[in-house]
Amino acid sequence: MYLCRKLIIMYVKLISAAIQGIGAIPVYVEVHVSRGIRFSLVGLPDNAVRESHERIASALQYCGMDIPRKQVVINMAPGDLRKEGSGYDLPLSVGLMAAGEYVPVELLKDSLFIGELSLDASLQAVRGALPIALAAKEMGLKRLILPLKNAAEAAVVEGLEVYGMSHLREVVSFLKGDSRLEAFTFSLDSFNETQSAPEVDFAEIRGQEQAKRAIEVACAGGHNLVMIGPPGSGKTMMAKAIPGILPPMSLDEALETTKIHSVAGKMDTRYSLLTSRPFRSPHHSISSVAMIGGGSNPQPGEISLAHNGVLFLDELPEFQRSVLEVLRQPLEDRNISIARARYAIRYPAGFMLVASMNPCPCGYFNHPAKECVCTTAQVHKYIHRISGPLMDRIDIQMEIVPLGYEHLSSVRKQESSLSIRARVIKARQLQGDRFRSEPGLFCNAQMTAKQVQRYAPVDHNAQLLLKNAMEKLDLSARAYSRILKVARTIADMDASERLRTQDIAEAIQYRSLDRGRWGL
Repeated sequence: MYLCRKLIIMYVKLISAAIQGIGAIPVYVEVHVSRGIRFSLVGLPDNAVRESHERIASALQYCGMDIPRKQVVINMAPGDLRKEGSGYDLPLSVGLMAAGEYVPVELLKDSLFIGELSLDASLQAVRGALPIALAAKEMGLKRLILPLKNAAEAAVVEGLEVYGMSHLREVVSFLKGDSRLEAFTFSLDSFNETQSAPEVDFAEIRGQEQAKRAIEVACAGGHNLVMIGPPGSGKTMMAKAIPGILPPMSLDEALETTKIHSVAGKMDTRYSLLTSRPFRSPHHSISSVAMIGGGSNPQPGEISLAHNGVLFLDELPEFQRSVLEVLRQPLEDRNISIARARYAIRYPAGFMLVASMNPCPCGYFNHPAKECVCTTAQVHKYIHRISGPLMDRIDIQMEIVPLGYEHLSSVRKQESSLSIRARVIKARQLQGDRFRSEPGLFCNAQMTAKQVQRYAPVDHNAQLLLKNAMEKLDLSARAYSRILKVARTIADMDASERLRTQDIAEAIQYRSLDRGRWGL
């Protein structure tokens, strides 16, 4: 505050944040009050931010305060960054209260404010609480003040005092020192308490031993998988059982996954972290933008929401060709770069692709009992809705055979997801030990061609078998690499250092679409 021609001029500055990708960057809210009667909000705000004036005015009146009846100019810096959403209501109102001398300014410089206001001055949850808390810590701030519903999520960040509040009156009381609030804390002891039970247990699935083995191999190495079979053969049920046999997420994986879901507004406010691996199953009518992310207000797409988890595409040929083709780059690079005229954003996309499909339009091509009514041309056209380059990126292509009555009515006890998961975890631990010197490499499916040569040595007999398969099936170089990766996983499941002939043979058997049985 300073004097100019006997006029008191008030200047207040405080910190908020804007979401960018899955991170956050600081936004500085400057409030300048001088003589006159005008209200101006500058700094490239969108309509939601401009509308905050009405919400703030009502909230302040509800608390017995008012916007200073002078010339008020609010600047949101940096000025070239578009400010979007309603999360700036709280920092704007705190700035106006400080300029009106309703609250002291001592705590403002070490605090970050974020939150949406209702007309009755209650605070509503916002998106991106976790990345905003991480940004506050990186800026060296001491405390974060935000809505109560977001406090548990933000409290995951250590070294930052997180205060969750449900009403603007609580914020005023805290800033004036009239009340003492306890900062929210996060306990690692409760990290695994929110692990949810799988939707489907493999103990509920009768028969299908070959398919279960292929799924176990896929989960043990993080491999992409497609299941091909007639309707009712159990493809979708087995896909829904996959999350139950995947290894539990580490704390780093949980933090990264939570950041993505927080930015997208998909977080359950009852929990601090996502502890169960995501399982995303979009409908086949999904658009390319919804799949990969972006849009006028950038949001993570389904492939990023499935990061560290499973992206399940049921009835794969029914998806638009353009939607399927955008998967090719993230399947290789494990991230997606979205460039627009105003911004360029990179979202992580390290997901395990699981897909299911019928072998033909009627669904009964190669069925052991039912006759297919499709022509060869129809079968060929249906299968070729999925491009060769995309199918090449799917490591395991598994044929699902329908079960007969004797299997469905069998009372023989099936192996549970818990016991399968134990083997998957053991194989992943072997891979973790092997790749300890390789940053960012956690499972066999992530290996590059150079790493395949180093970590997947093949003996002489296995080399001959692989050579014959390459020549007979006319496999691509990418398919060759995928076979070696899958064989490496199969060997890991038996704790074998070298790839054996049986490992290569089993990996080749998982290339169903390359073996010419589906009209190709």
